[in-house]
Amino acid sequence: MLGQKIDESITLGVDLGGTKVNVALVDASGRLLYAYKSLIHASKEPNRVIADILTGVDVCLSKTGQEAKALGIGVAAQVDLKGVIHGSPNLGWQNVPLKKKLEKQLGLPVVVTNDVRAATWGEWRYGSGRGIDDLAVLFVGTGIGGGVISGGKVLSGCSNSGGELGHITIVYDGRKCRCPNRGCLEAYAGGWAIAERAQEAIRTLSHEGRRLLSLAGSVKQVTAVTVSQAYREGDLLARLLVDETGRYLAAGVVSIVNAFNPCLVVLGGGVVEGIPELIQIVKDNTRNRALEAAVEKLEIVKATLGADAGTIGAAALAQKLVDKAPRAGL
Repeated sequence: MLGQKIDESITLGVDLGGTKVNVALVDASGRLLYAYKSLIHASKEPNRVIADILTGVDVCLSKTGQEAKALGIGVAAQVDLKGVIHGSPNLGWQNVPLKKKLEKQLGLPVVVTNDVRAATWGEWRYGSGRGIDDLAVLFVGTGIGGGVISGGKVLSGCSNSGGELGHITIVYDGRKCRCPNRGCLEAYAGGWAIAERAQEAIRTLSHEGRRLLSLAGSVKQVTAVTVSQAYREGDLLARLLVDETGRYLAAGVVSIVNAFNPCLVVLGGGVVEGIPELIQIVKDNTRNRALEAAVEKLEIVKATLGADAGTIGAAALAQKLVDKAPRAGL
């Protein structure tokens, strides 16, 4: 491995998506020492993607002259407790032993988790949830994912798939989700669902949809970003869509709050970044609809780590491996 100075508090965090990989060197306080972002190989073949990850690791270490003690990686996938990727629609991977492959290449201990759980760790340890041991984190992007920390522990579930908050059912037999279910929170408030709802609204309300249509160029090109742009301009249909999205999102948050009784709900992701007004809509509706005892001490806030939450959180998970490792001379 590259690097000269040894600091046992320094770890590597990796955020692996369907097209990009972000690698960062992070210290024990959650500070980014260096970050490297790149596209992954177009084939998405596991060994080629691993080579892209290794390139990012080498760049981070060579640029800082540091040596990392462990690596954590969050992947947009279903991951078991042994670090095997059982399914990743974005990468097209099935049963890839990512932990084993990376440890062999790096000679470092590696922890593999879901990308949203890694981001949840980031916000809990170093972001808006710092110092709070009962919280829920909800990331609203193209899809919706999240995580729950209860009593200072991340809930992982029986088969390590806990925290799929985007697939809470908010409308029985409702809109078709991209999972096998219908009526999921994601099917109403995820970025792809906002786009679908906007496109349907334009087809039904052609006059009211003129501004959205002019921004996008065609109905099929209307996205959640288009809705955000029109909303900023005061477009009435965009305002209606945002208000509806906020209420749908609140329906999911009410269920989360009633089920887990967190002290804090952290909202983040691209949709929330683009339309931060959603947070106030969620606050108002949750306060009025959740159980009184569940909202007595509840706060709902915006995530603070932004696009770095995944890498910082993955590095924080890797820090757990370092903390458990026996120290030389002990």
